[in-house]
This record gives sequence, C-alpha cells and structure tokens, in this order.
Amino acid sequence: MCFHSKQSTSAQELENRFKAKFESTECYSPQIHKGFQYPKTPVITNNDPEIIQLFNWGLIPNWAKDGRIKENTLNAQIETINEKASFRDSVNNKCLILADGFFEWQWLDEKGKRKQKYLLHLPNDVPFAFAGLWSEWLGKSKDEPVYTYTVLTTEANELMRKIHNTKKRMPIIISNGNETDWLINKGLAMQNDKLILKYKIPEISLRNTRHIATPKNRF
Repeated sequence: MCFHSKQSTSAQELENRFKAKFESTECYSPQIHKGFQYPKTPVITNNDPEIIQLFNWGLIPNWAKDGRIKENTLNAQIETINEKASFRDSVNNKCLILADGFFEWQWLDEKGKRKQKYLLHLPNDVPFAFAGLWSEWLGKSKDEPVYTYTVLTTEANELMRKIHNTKKRMPIIISNGNETDWLINKGLAMQNDKLILKYKIPEISLRNTRHIATPKNRF
C-alpha cells in the first residue's frame, strides 16, 4: 500500500515537468506527506489537465454523510474499483498525483513488531505521477466543495514483494508518455519496474540514513 509519499520538487520544476501551472503556489511546499494526516498534495485532474491543484489525500465519495470514510480510502486496488461503493462513482475521475518518492515498511518478523523503513524513487529522483481517482464532496454545509483523491495500487513487483512483504501491493506509477492517456481514458502504462531502493532508514531518525547500493535492473 502507499501511506507516505515524498515531494521534494519545487513548484517551478513541477510545472516544467508536467506542462501545467499551479492554481496557486502559496499553499504548496515540498515535504513528506503522511496519508493519515489527510494532507493537501499536488494533483492534475482530467477536468483541468493544464492546472496543478491541491487536493486532500483520502477520497470522500459524493454520497458520504461525513468525511470519516477517508480513513479507508487512502488507497484503492485498481482491480476492484468498479465494484467498491467508495470508488465506483469516481472511476471516470482520473488524476495524476505528483510525487518523487514514497516510503514502505518491511516486516522483519511475523507479527510486524520489528519493521524496516525504505525510501523508493525513480532514477535521478525525477518527479513522477501516481495513478489516482478524485472526488468532489459537498459535505453537510453544501457550501464549499472538498476535493479529495485516492492512490491506485496494483500487485507488487519483484522488488516490492520483498519490501512490502505482507500485503504485497504497490502504488501505480504512470509512464511519462502515458500520463495524458490515463487522464482521458485511453489506457494505463506503468513504470513500476524502474523503481530504485534508495534508503534503508532507521526508525530512530529520518536524518540518520544509509545509502544502499542497488542496481537499477535489480528487479
């Protein structure tokens, strides 16, 4: 699954990479995003493919009575989005979720009492897009809409099966040339096998990191 992502790219660099402009850069700052804080992170939607907007992580479907459902909608399995009530009304609301890395924890024992944290990214730390779905929710007040999204996941590849060794899932990273196709329902091509295992991170401190030499074609 994917509950922690990293966005260390400047607003200008993101605009250049994705050929889109920020709706507003005032609320954007490069940072690590923790899913269960439901942060606003940069996305590009099928409705406005030339604009980078900030949506909340954790999809709230338009029929929800309150926002508590977001606790269970940070991720969505792409194989079942047409079946799940939380997502089936949003299957045509495609989005790109902009990032340049994500974190995953490997269980070191059967009960998960000991875990090892890893940072994964593409070669040269280039920005990329997770495949996502988005939703517009009016809430109880019906005044100002809340825009939210979920990260789509797929079966883990060889590398991620070793890292995410419990559920064996991973987020979908869209191939550069396929990002527009994803938004306009022309198909999905992934570049998940380009991932590099960069850091093995002791839990005591994010600053105390050790680089792991990992061949690019380790998969």
